[in-house]
Amino acid sequence: MPTTPTDAGSTTHTQRRSRVRSSRGFNILCWLLASTFVLGGAAKFLPSGFGDWPPYAERFVDWGYPSWVRFFVGGVELIGGVLLCNRGTRTVAAGTLLPIVIGAVVTHIINDDPFGESIAAPIVLLLLIFIGWTSAPWNWHTAWGAPAETPNAASGYRA
Repeated sequence: MPTTPTDAGSTTHTQRRSRVRSSRGFNILCWLLASTFVLGGAAKFLPSGFGDWPPYAERFVDWGYPSWVRFFVGGVELIGGVLLCNRGTRTVAAGTLLPIVIGAVVTHIINDDPFGESIAAPIVLLLLIFIGWTSAPWNWHTAWGAPAETPNAASGYRA
């Protein structure tokens, strides 16, 4: 007779997160997002823009920031992108990049930028939250004081 929820055939929250963390699709998502941050961070150091886009120095000034802020944002994006490549540092990467991406979302909203230029930031924000939540090495349920496992009434297990 099973004595724990795991023995009864159910999976725990931690086991599901572990499965997602180790999946090929999740790793590809992390690598694609990492490449986006590395390329975007590097672009902020270039003196000229891409194609018909103005240089980031001009764009940051148009958004109301000093032009040097692009170096700080670009540096954080480069570091965060590199951290996203390693499974053990993805939670740190997400925590490092979240303030930058939240700032990007707010900046695009305040400046009423066109939809095509603004849509990427909220999508990246949601992906970073997902990656940070899924990659966290601790159990979020116990961190918030809730029981880690819910009792399985069929097995008679009590936490």
